[in-house]
Amino acid sequence: MIATSANTRPPAVAGSFYPAFPEELAAEVRSLLADAPAATGPIPKAIIAPHAGYVYSGPTAAAIYARLAPARERIRRVVLLGPVHRVAVRGLALPAADRFATPLGHVALDVDAMNAIVNMPQVCVSAAAHAHEHSLEVHLPFLQTVLVDFTLVPLAVGDTSAGEVAEVLERLWGGDETLIVVSSDLSHFLGYADAQSVDRQTTAKILALRDDISHSEACGGTPVNGLALAARRHGLAPSLVDLRNSGDAARGAGDKRRVVGYGAFAYTATA
Repeated sequence: MIATSANTRPPAVAGSFYPAFPEELAAEVRSLLADAPAATGPIPKAIIAPHAGYVYSGPTAAAIYARLAPARERIRRVVLLGPVHRVAVRGLALPAADRFATPLGHVALDVDAMNAIVNMPQVCVSAAAHAHEHSLEVHLPFLQTVLVDFTLVPLAVGDTSAGEVAEVLERLWGGDETLIVVSSDLSHFLGYADAQSVDRQTTAKILALRDDISHSEACGGTPVNGLALAARRHGLAPSLVDLRNSGDAARGAGDKRRVVGYGAFAYTATA
């Protein structure tokens, strides 16, 4: 069972990946969303969004989060999966907490949903895996801005299989009130033109619902592959919303010699 006593996971990358001061952070997220294309088409059941610093991947993340605006009151639970970067873990790790904090406030965790999966063999509880992990945290200010009120099921994904990820997603799938967010960047540290080529190939795999994407193609390859399996089962089709890399960053931040790729994808029902 997940503990229900008040236990907050504090922000770990405020001031580095995104602004630490509430007013500055709120203004930056609102500006990124305002610059994103207007929301069109059906509301996604699932999305893929990047997790770098906002100066680099913020526009790509905003492009997909803006799609959620029409469902800002309907979406009440977010299942958020991202790869571990600092602490190795077997399986999918839940935090030893009941809320996450950002400079914009607290996000309550869905303890009932967490208890529904904690006894699955591929699920564990690891405070260490979550303590300094940015791949989940950077999404929260966008979610806090776009959605009215929601609870969170955060999963740090380590050494596991696409099938095991899909099994967890199946148990948490829910209805229109549940959004699934997979956190992943694309290629890492290639030259600008090479990155564009590799990321276009990875994009084609994602759009084809391939489940063999490597971690060199997408650092969140395991949850991306697990989402592909679940999407096929539930009749979801992915579409590309935005594709760029850190070389495209504004204000002189975009070094084109060694770049990181970012893609945003929306998964919607085919019927």
